[in-house]
Amino acid sequence: MGTAPAQLFPEFLVDTFGLPGVLGEVVASLIGAALVANIILAFSGIAGPWAKRKITAAFTDRIAVNRIGPFGLLIIPAAAVQLLAKELIIPEGVDRPTWDIAPILLPASAMLGFSVIPMGQIGPLNIHLADPEVGLALVFAFASIASVSLVMAGYASNNKYSLLGGLRAVAQNLAYEIPLIVTAMSVVVFAGTLQISGVVGAQTETLVTIAGFDIPAWFAFVNPFAFVLFLTANMAEIGRNPFDIPEAPTEIVGGYQTEYSSAYFVLFYLGEFVHIFLGGAILSVVFLGGASGPGPESISFIWFVVKVWGFFLFTQWARAAIPRVRIDQLIEIGWKGMLVLSFANLVLTAVIVGVIA
Repeated sequence: MGTAPAQLFPEFLVDTFGLPGVLGEVVASLIGAALVANIILAFSGIAGPWAKRKITAAFTDRIAVNRIGPFGLLIIPAAAVQLLAKELIIPEGVDRPTWDIAPILLPASAMLGFSVIPMGQIGPLNIHLADPEVGLALVFAFASIASVSLVMAGYASNNKYSLLGGLRAVAQNLAYEIPLIVTAMSVVVFAGTLQISGVVGAQTETLVTIAGFDIPAWFAFVNPFAFVLFLTANMAEIGRNPFDIPEAPTEIVGGYQTEYSSAYFVLFYLGEFVHIFLGGAILSVVFLGGASGPGPESISFIWFVVKVWGFFLFTQWARAAIPRVRIDQLIEIGWKGMLVLSFANLVLTAVIVGVIA
C-alpha cells in the first residue's frame, strides 16, 4: 500500500462543507487541530495511568492495576480526578510567571509537532493538518522546545535538585539532538526532500522480494545502522531509560518537576507521554514508512497507531530492563560516540547516493 500525498484534512473540510474564504480555512484548521489533539490526548490518557503500569508489571512479573473496572481501565479517570483534586502548592521564592509557563510549554511543544505529521487515513479522511516543504525541520524545531520548558522549570523552582534536573536536560539535549538531526539528514539525502509526505512517499517502493514477499523500502531496511542511531538518540531526546537523567529519582528527587503538584504535575506527566508518542511518530515517518502497511489506504491510520504504540512498548521495555547511565556516561556516549557515528553515517550516505545517482 502506497502513501501518496492525499488531500489535507482542513482542505477536505473546506471542500465538503463549502466553508467560505479565510474564515472557513481557519475554522477547518481549528476543527482538524482539535481532532488530532484529542487523538494524542487519548493515547496519552491510556498510556500514562494504565498502559505504563500494566506493561511494566508484565515485564517485571508483578500485578498492576486490576481492581478498578474491567482490566483496571477505570484507573484512567480515577487517576485524573486524584491528581487534579490535590492542592496546588506554590513554594516560596519561585520565579513566576516562568514557573507557571513551564508545565504548559512541555505538552504544547509536542502537540505542535503533530501538526505536520501524516497520521494516515480513516476511510476518506486523511489525518494530516499541514505539509510544508520544510516539515521535517519544523517537527524537530517544535520538539526541541521541550528542553526550554525543563530549563524554565528547573531554574524557576528555587530548588537545587530542580536546577540540576534542568541543567542535565540542557546537557542531554545538546549531546543527542545534534546526532538525532544529523542522522535524519541522511534520510533526507536519500529522499531528496524535507517535506514529510515526500520522505514517506520515498519509502513506498519495494526494496526486495523474498519468496514472493515484498520487503518495503523503509529506510530502517535501507540503512539499519542509521535506524539504530536514530532510535538511540530519540530515546535520549524523550528522556527514556537509560537516558532519564533530568528526573532521576534516585539522585535528584524528581529533577525539574520536584516542586510541582496537582494540575501542574499532570501537565508535566502529560507532556512526557505526548513527547514519547511524538518520538514514535517521527521514527515512523522517517524510518518506518509512516502510515503505510498491508491493506487498503483507507485503513492506514491503523498502521500509524500500531507503529507509535510499538515504539511506546519499546520505551517501556527499556524502562524495565535497562539501568540508567550516569550523567558523565551519558555525555560521553553522546559527544564521543553518537556525534561521530552520525556524521560518519551522513558522509557515507552522501557518497553512496552520489555514486548511485
